[in-house]
Amino acid sequence: MDWDTYFKVAVSPAELAIRGTLVYWFLFLVFRFVLRRDAGAVGIADLLILVLVADASQNAMSGGYTTVAEGAILVGTILGWNWLIDWASFHSPAIARFTTPPPVVLVRHGRIVHRNLRREYLSEEELAGKLRQHGIERLREVKIALMESDGEISVIRYLGSGDQSPERKHRV
Repeated sequence: MDWDTYFKVAVSPAELAIRGTLVYWFLFLVFRFVLRRDAGAVGIADLLILVLVADASQNAMSGGYTTVAEGAILVGTILGWNWLIDWASFHSPAIARFTTPPPVVLVRHGRIVHRNLRREYLSEEELAGKLRQHGIERLREVKIALMESDGEISVIRYLGSGDQSPERKHRV
């Protein structure tokens, strides 16, 4: 058995790290600014996108590597960037604002914010389905519904006589 076949590094480790870094940041920006809505749920289309992106980016990152050692360098680069971004986001609010999208208001005081629904490519039917998952039958029960940074929808509902109904609340 020729161990060089598995562990020889023919492509420069620096080249692998640079390629991995460039593709990581490109994909990070695409997922952060373009594909936010799909982050919270994994459907067939989401899996297809992930598989195609992985396949398309593999050659860009690899530069023709063939050994386990070169693959380990590439994977280590990607994991290192992921860890560094998580660490930096935890320690710096400015970096966290860049890496984590802010929540988007979808319903405020029982009224749909149509502009935000359009921006997130979310139909009223999809929103109604998400609200039903939270046990909400009518929009007037919703104080605020937000699309969170992970793509999930969180809902705060009116809780009875202590809260004002949507009709008596002023728009913010």
